Amino acid sequence: MNTRIRNIIAAAAAAVITAGPAHAQQPADASQPAKNVVLVHGAFADGSGWRGVYDELTARGYNVSIVQNPLTSLADDVAATNRILARQDGPTILVGHSWGGTVITEAGVDEKVVGLVYVSALSPDAGETTADQYTGFTTPPEFVIDAGADGFGFLDLEKFKAAFAADTTDADAAFMRDSQVPIAMSSFGTTLENAAWRSKPSWAVIATDDKAFDQAMLQHMAERIGAEVTEVAASHAVFMTQPKVVADVIDRAAQEAGGEAR
Repeated sequence: MNTRIRNIIAAAAAAVITAGPAHAQQPADASQPAKNVVLVHGAFADGSGWRGVYDELTARGYNVSIVQNPLTSLADDVAATNRILARQDGPTILVGHSWGGTVITEAGVDEKVVGLVYVSALSPDAGETTADQYTGFTTPPEFVIDAGADGFGFLDLEKFKAAFAADTTDADAAFMRDSQVPIAMSSFGTTLENAAWRSKPSWAVIATDDKAFDQAMLQHMAERIGAEVTEVAASHAVFMTQPKVVADVIDRAAQEAGGEAR
């Protein structure tokens, strides 16, 4: 190894060692604009599905970051979200779709987070599991999870479009079906330690044609957390198929939770 490369590696290592304090959590100043948005995807998907929302928000002047959840456990997904929150330079709106709602509920206690947006998303309370949210409600018959021997689940291939993306083209639904990211089924049984919605204002986008959740369940969760609700005719893939509606709600959340956003 030559001297120049050795010096570069040494400098990089030193930077990593000294970088910690720079990311120390700073309380959000509610008097400052909420110019940052962090987007958290749900199960069976990845962060690329947020592209339309990302384009809408960046065009409006927001700094947008997208979490890539490993979907290996709640703790791992929260850690992935916290890693992105640590990179934000001020008040931030935290957004979750589906399972991502559980993630933002736990991670949203970060002091930089000034508002939460639930996009057809789960919102457990502290001491509850994600699975608890289904008690008393009926899961639509289209939504079928095939769990493997290793404990990871995929959505049923034949029912995927009807369950997840009924308002997309056959080609787009096929691509989403064949690029699924499986989730560790044990994640749904993990008890939350925090419920950020108890101390942060919340907004909810409810897809009225969602076949992943009972509509009564979505309405119940939104009412319980005191969310301002926006309904839109869309499938569970509302974060992809209705990017403007979702971005409008995030925009409103940023303005109401953190002062004028732009």
